[in-house]
Amino acid sequence: MMIYGPTFEEMLHPETIEAGLRRRAREALEKEPLSPLNLYNISWKGADDRVRHLVLPRELTGIDAEIVVLLGRFFPTGSHKVGATYSCCIERQVRGQVQPGKHRLVWPSTGNYGIGGAYVGPRMGYDSLVILPEEMSQERFDKIAWYGAKYVKTPGCESNVKEIYDKTHELEREANTIIVNQFAEFGNYRFHWHVTGNSILALFDELRGKGLGTRLAGFTSAMGSSGTIAAGDRLRQVHADVRVVGLEPVQCPTLYSNGFGGHDIQGIGDKHVTWIHNTDNMDAMACLDEWDCKKGLQVIAEEPGRRALARRGVKSELLEAMAPSFGISGICNVLGAIKTAKRYRMGKGDILFTVATDGLDRYPSVLAAMTKQHGAMDEAEAERRIEAIFHKQADDWYLEATQHARDCWANLKYYTWVEQQGKTVAELRRQRSREYWLEHQALVPETDRMIREQRGS
Repeated sequence: MMIYGPTFEEMLHPETIEAGLRRRAREALEKEPLSPLNLYNISWKGADDRVRHLVLPRELTGIDAEIVVLLGRFFPTGSHKVGATYSCCIERQVRGQVQPGKHRLVWPSTGNYGIGGAYVGPRMGYDSLVILPEEMSQERFDKIAWYGAKYVKTPGCESNVKEIYDKTHELEREANTIIVNQFAEFGNYRFHWHVTGNSILALFDELRGKGLGTRLAGFTSAMGSSGTIAAGDRLRQVHADVRVVGLEPVQCPTLYSNGFGGHDIQGIGDKHVTWIHNTDNMDAMACLDEWDCKKGLQVIAEEPGRRALARRGVKSELLEAMAPSFGISGICNVLGAIKTAKRYRMGKGDILFTVATDGLDRYPSVLAAMTKQHGAMDEAEAERRIEAIFHKQADDWYLEATQHARDCWANLKYYTWVEQQGKTVAELRRQRSREYWLEHQALVPETDRMIREQRGS
């Protein structure tokens, strides 16, 4: 039996889902978390039809520009990556490329995408296997197993993507095995271009109407699959002067300086340029230190940090909302937004948007390991971190996107995708044209039509 979920338009506007179906889906979110009905909860919006977000306090950011964070932890798996996995799966299903009961889906990942695949695949009737580096947090492996998928651990950490690809090549030789590669599947790009991008545009209009700001000044996104940063393509189509800034770890500055290395900002910095990344639409690359991101997470997540922020005037309800809403990459995105605001002298009236991909539930083991290694954070240390990590975040490790830089970023795709993954030079060159990306964006309404026809609604 074929199981279908929402269209792209319904993920953007869940209020357009048939009322009875949406009510049952909302009930399933709490009562039946493993029900396929939860596919209809894949959206940035909550039950009130508003985009779930936090406006960060100046007491934390230290800048006058507003930083607004979309919250991924309210998606069915606790991360917005489930939207990308569903989009990739449904696009293949409606085009007859995969069929439940016949095909096994393999989800190569460095974290949340694999968890999303472990959720979406079994909910839609597919036997699913996740490939994940062995050094990822234990919480990730636990979730994959609970959602009903199997996993294979590959050597290394977050940035060891080559080892993941080696395993996929081994598996794809097996009969009826389909690799759903987030780094190359344009369903990932289209989810973020249409759903994330337009959700940000709607939220900006809402906040501007409330007097929060007047200019959509920036969008910062750390890059794993480079799906989320595709929202910047949509933002620029409406706000031509928005700054779209990609983020990487200092410990693995691939686009910044052809660099390499291991790091622990889980979900980003995968030591290659992904096939679905429109590198010509970035204004800059910035790098963040993994230790700033992890120590910054402790400030928001742990009680001494919350007490320090409360003394600075942050309201208790905002502290309670922030604590469960960030993972390591979310803090990376916030620090990147602070860097960007300082770099371009953004101030009052400017709004920068970014994303908290997941929440704290993925990282208790990471925080425990930090406490064991460095000792417990007290209030004095929390105060020091607020100043050093947030308020004094410098605009160093910042590379402007000259034409030469964009050429370098695009050319780096050759080594992974043409030499190793079977893409052609002709298509690599065609990616440099605006028309290439418009063609992929135009498939959103076509896919929606096919979903509606096949599910009979």
